[in-house]
Amino acid sequence: MTENEIIFYGVVWCWQSRRARRFLDKHNLPYRFINIDKDGEGEQFVLETNNGMRSVPTILFPDGSILVEPNNDEIANILNL
Repeated sequence: MTENEIIFYGVVWCWQSRRARRFLDKHNLPYRFINIDKDGEGEQFVLETNNGMRSVPTILFPDGSILVEPNNDEIANILNL
């Protein structure tokens, strides 16, 4: 993880993951997408973060804060948009 990197844990079939990715793309915010269906370490992070639940999207921000299943307003707020 780089200093300014957003890490986005999600799955391609989830509408909430797609919506949140569209929001980040719309605002030209770079992020690293980790598909937890294909990445075991990513899935483990999501499970540990969410008490055993595969809750996506789980988004890790550069300041160390995490949002789980956030709406667009929550993402905008944490990024000061």
